[in-house]
Amino acid sequence: MTEQLPSWPTTPPAYGSVVLREFTDKDAHLAIELGDDPYIPLIGSLPALPTAQQALEWIHRQRDRLTEGIGLSFAIAEAESDNAVGAIGLWLQNLSAGRATAGYSVVAAHRGRGIGSSALRALTTFAWTIPALHRIELYIEPWNNSSIHVAEASGYQREGLLRSHQEIGGIRRDMLLYATTRP
Repeated sequence: MTEQLPSWPTTPPAYGSVVLREFTDKDAHLAIELGDDPYIPLIGSLPALPTAQQALEWIHRQRDRLTEGIGLSFAIAEAESDNAVGAIGLWLQNLSAGRATAGYSVVAAHRGRGIGSSALRALTTFAWTIPALHRIELYIEPWNNSSIHVAEASGYQREGLLRSHQEIGGIRRDMLLYATTRP
């Protein structure tokens, strides 16, 4: 990668009732809750129904994403309590081309409250502090109406359907492409 990755933000990105912060070991409950979801383990490195040890290992992988050159992985925390209720990442493997990809997950008990949209707004605002970045993309399965709502509520626009774009759970899946560009 020719572009230098950004530093970890000195001020945690925030929007509305959420703050994006570094993962800590106390967030292992989040990994366990996310791992209970039938879909989330299919799209990332979190095993389904993780043990306490697997949950901690996942937390540690999230903290290593920046040093590995992959991007930034944040816990989505409630601003008042600091309780982690989700995860969001800005993946920067294509930074040299001016592009990044974002992904997010909120635990089932906290969905439908605008947490995902607030987290994506906070992440997007932070992303525009990276000079080389000009475009952020989201890949969403067409059936995932909740994720589509998060994208649209956060100012991302649907650009098209990518047929057989990605393998998820051993099956090739179509993906909707949503994106936003630097203002």
